[in-house]
Amino acid sequence: MNSELKSPVENFIKWETNKGNETFLIQPINGKNHEFSWERVGIEARKICSYIKSFNFPKNSKIAILSKNCAHWIITDLAIMMSGNISVPIYANVNGKTAKYILEHSESKMLFIGKLEESDWDQIENHIPKEIVKIDFGQYDLKCDFKKWDEIISKHDPIDKIHNINLDDIITIIYTSGTTGIPKGVVLNYKAAATATKNLHLLFPLNENDRFISYLPLSHIAERALVEHGGILSGGKIFFVESLDTFVNNLKDCKPTIFFGVPRIYTKFMTKILSIFPQSAINFIMGIPLLNNIFSFVIRKSLGLNKSRICITGAASIPISTLKWFDRFKIKIYEAYGMSENSACSHGNYPGNIKFGSVGKAMPGTDIKITDKGEIIMKNDCIMQGYYKEEELTNQTIKKGYLHTGDKGTIDDDGYLTITGRIKDIFKTAKGKYVAPNPIEMKLSKNNLIEQVCVVGESLSQPIALVVMNETKKIADEIKSNFEALIDSINNTLEKHEKIKKIVILKDSWSIENNILTPTMKIKRNVIEEKYKDFYETWYNSKNEIIFQ
Repeated sequence: MNSELKSPVENFIKWETNKGNETFLIQPINGKNHEFSWERVGIEARKICSYIKSFNFPKNSKIAILSKNCAHWIITDLAIMMSGNISVPIYANVNGKTAKYILEHSESKMLFIGKLEESDWDQIENHIPKEIVKIDFGQYDLKCDFKKWDEIISKHDPIDKIHNINLDDIITIIYTSGTTGIPKGVVLNYKAAATATKNLHLLFPLNENDRFISYLPLSHIAERALVEHGGILSGGKIFFVESLDTFVNNLKDCKPTIFFGVPRIYTKFMTKILSIFPQSAINFIMGIPLLNNIFSFVIRKSLGLNKSRICITGAASIPISTLKWFDRFKIKIYEAYGMSENSACSHGNYPGNIKFGSVGKAMPGTDIKITDKGEIIMKNDCIMQGYYKEEELTNQTIKKGYLHTGDKGTIDDDGYLTITGRIKDIFKTAKGKYVAPNPIEMKLSKNNLIEQVCVVGESLSQPIALVVMNETKKIADEIKSNFEALIDSINNTLEKHEKIKKIVILKDSWSIENNILTPTMKIKRNVIEEKYKDFYETWYNSKNEIIFQ
């Protein structure tokens, strides 16, 4: 692969020409895999493109996709590119009001709807503006009377001449999942997308034998850049997950060579293994030279990662202890750093250059600075054009060509960047002291009993930790003793104003469904504050150090 920047469509056409009959996309439906060759994808994309063009929309019209990941998502995205229009991906589990806001704010002319949960569709359906043209993928049992994909495919010929893409053209507007406030439309051009994919390939050389599994939302920049655009660049295969219940089997079926997972996915993998093999048993087995390689292979195979040569994580912090735990089984996880506003292309660990606890070194062509306030600012060709219809906010975020990330960090002498928290996450205690919660949460999350944690303390004298536990058979007294020791050990490493006063064990988990996690499983701190703030004072004044809700 040469270093010239190419659009996803150009990369697609290369493989369509060279290996048209070979499989590109693998979509499970009702337990059966449906394979889409490069040729079939090309034909269907051009037919959908022909349908789009038949409406004579103005140039650069916005066309939205509302669906979970599936083969038709990627085919639609290619069709939108081929038609010279701009894609607007929408998370499949947004509420109706958010879907309406994005469709109206983006001025979308057309909406492709596909794989959705019935409960999500029930609250979205009536919020879709009537004037928008609606198409149903038709393969995923959506209850609607919109025009069906297969009907369009049967009635339209493939378009003869696709749009001539310029790298300065807009490829997409990605509305951020939003840990706070109203979603913002991040405007990205083809140059940004192509540069991000090129840098991915430079750090992790891709090839046509690679297999990707697509399960994190394609509406998110990381999945789009790594799996969709990376998969197209490589000429490899992209497998999809049918449902949460089939995830493990779909993963084992794919045997991905490239795997991207947010930290919580790796935590769940670790919890699964520890539910079968206690840590003491693992330590014993791994200490026997004749058994450790065999056991490591068994672990990798049980997770479906026995063929993975590259495992990547990002979107949130991951404890060093988790990285080391997987490394024992020859699963090296490369932590990377990016955001929608820079096409997920800023920093990364990669083979030969890895330091656990850091998010790696700057990507090729990236200029990085740390301001006097400790904020990370960066500049490269992957930075957004701006926030759609938000000139003032754009000017506040991009200054003199540098993207102000809102993240705090430090760079060591070897050039590795460590994220120390979000500027907006820092809170002030009743004593007037400022606390950055992220480093404390990282210390707490090393404990295997803890699945999720959020440190709070606005207007309290000392911070408290809200935790959601992993599934465990331990009794309350054991948990209490474990967490009391945890508080003592962590507080010994913290400044006086940072020391944890209480650990509160919550009865309900935090999930995307209850709106506490974003679609990429980041904690929405504002939602947590709203949900629990009325209990803070009672918990803080409790005589117990460990509190069970």
